[in-house]
Amino acid sequence: MKRLSFIVAILLSLVMISAIAEAQNISQVLLIPREGKSSNLDLMLSKQVAVMTELLQKAGFKVVVATVSGQPIEGVIYKLKPDLKLSEVKVDDYAGVILPCMATGLFPGPPISPIVVSIVKQAVAKGKPVAAPGGSPHILAEAGALKGKRYAFVDDPLNPRPPYQKVPRFEGAIYSGSGLVQDGNIITSGRCPNIEAMTGVPDNTPELTRAFIAELRREK
Repeated sequence: MKRLSFIVAILLSLVMISAIAEAQNISQVLLIPREGKSSNLDLMLSKQVAVMTELLQKAGFKVVVATVSGQPIEGVIYKLKPDLKLSEVKVDDYAGVILPCMATGLFPGPPISPIVVSIVKQAVAKGKPVAAPGGSPHILAEAGALKGKRYAFVDDPLNPRPPYQKVPRFEGAIYSGSGLVQDGNIITSGRCPNIEAMTGVPDNTPELTRAFIAELRREK
C-alpha cells in the first residue's frame, strides 16, 4: 500500500511538472489596439478585442496587449488595461501580431505610430503571422508588408469612391475585396464591428481570428 501511494505521488509530481513546463511554453500573441477617444470605442472593445482575445485564449495562446502609452483605454462601459508599452515589446517573444480595426482609423484618420510600423516590419521579416481587419491594413501598407500581396479593405484605397481620396501607401499591393483574404502569413479583412454598424456588411472578426490561429499553429 505504501509502495502504491509512493508511485501515485511520483506520477502526480510528473504530471504537475509537465503542466508547469507546458504553461511556461505557452505561445504569446501581441495585440495592439489604438489609444484615444472615439464614439465606437465600446463597440470595438466588446465586439472585436474581446472576441479576438477569447478565441486566442481558448486556442491555448496568451494574449499580451501593448500600446504606446501603456495607459488604460476606457469607453463608457468597457475598459482595457494594456500589459505593457510598445517600447517594451521584443518581437521575438511573440508567435504573431494581431491589429484590431481600432488600431488605426480610415484615411486620413489618426497618424500611424512609427513604433507600431516598426513592430509589424520586424514580425513580417521574421515570418510571423500578422492579422489586420477594418482600417488596420493601413499599418501593413505603411510597413511595406503588402507589396505584391493580396489584401482586403473596406474599399479599394487606390480607386476609392468619392469623397475619399487615393491612398498612395497601398501602391504595389493587390486589392482583393472586403472579405477575408490570406496571402502567406498576412491575413486581412475589410470588415469589423464598426463597418457592420455603419453599412450592415457582416463583421467577420471570428473568421479572421480563426484564420490567424490556424496560421500560428502552422508556424509552430
